[in-house]
Amino acid sequence: MRVLAGDIGGTHARLAIVEVDATARIVAEQTVRSQQVEAFTPLLARFIAGAGAPPARACLGFAGPVADGRVSGTNLPWTVSERELSASLRIPLVRLINDFEAVGYGLSRLAEADFMVLQAGAADPEGTRGLLGAGTGLGEGFLVRSGEGYSVQPSEGGHATFTVESERQWGLFRFLRGRYGHVSAERVISGPGLVDLFEFVGGLESGLGAELAREDPAAVITRHALAGSNARAVEALELFVAAYGAAAGNLALTVLATGGIYLAGGIARHIAPKLAEGGFMAAFLRKGRLQTLLERIPVRVILNPDVGLLGAATVAAGA
Repeated sequence: MRVLAGDIGGTHARLAIVEVDATARIVAEQTVRSQQVEAFTPLLARFIAGAGAPPARACLGFAGPVADGRVSGTNLPWTVSERELSASLRIPLVRLINDFEAVGYGLSRLAEADFMVLQAGAADPEGTRGLLGAGTGLGEGFLVRSGEGYSVQPSEGGHATFTVESERQWGLFRFLRGRYGHVSAERVISGPGLVDLFEFVGGLESGLGAELAREDPAAVITRHALAGSNARAVEALELFVAAYGAAAGNLALTVLATGGIYLAGGIARHIAPKLAEGGFMAAFLRKGRLQTLLERIPVRVILNPDVGLLGAATVAAGA
């Protein structure tokens, strides 16, 4: 079956035509910057027109809550409706789902080579799986065993209040509260959050001003942190990784993710070497009396950037 799939985040909107049978194969794709798209439906229409035979069905994963077939992404400039898209694009079946719901359905399409293991653990094959991923925001979701497969559940847990674990983080919390009021986990564990962390540790006086002005600031900070070429960038990324690990541990306990925790999104892929150094897992396990439980939970980084598209295509084909 030929379907239209989408992975729509606050930074990039990825579209694909996917042939789905026993496998899922991307046969055409396009990526645009989300904030540069004034109207979403015409973008889809142009993509479909240039991709050959029209799709029979569509599913689009959005970074934001979906209610009654409509979504207004938290970091996106438009509102989208299943009914309006179906009528405008002449596609009989259109589904809108949360982007991490799409990631959850995409897990079944991945091979072992698509993961980097941070903790092998001892997975319960019937256990719940947790999803977490930093990007423009902080996405969360979880999979619950249902019959022979899994039921994927979206979440907006990234907007829950940031949990403070140290005196240094108390200072960070006060810094962010003065700027935003409510300090969610997403204010720390996201691309914009990393930029705020860099400012908090004094990074704006560290000599990277010209690079920060002409490039994506989060990418600049990450590059220098991974290379060890700027001490403030290293400090900011270490704070970021510790907060990320603590949030992953919180999710593991909240949904009792004995089937594993999976880290998705571009940031996790890009900073995978830093995640493997130990700071992430130390924060993940630092849960007092429940550390022994957490030591049994597998933790993996999803390396395949197409997981959201493959999951959306899977939902479209089964709609």
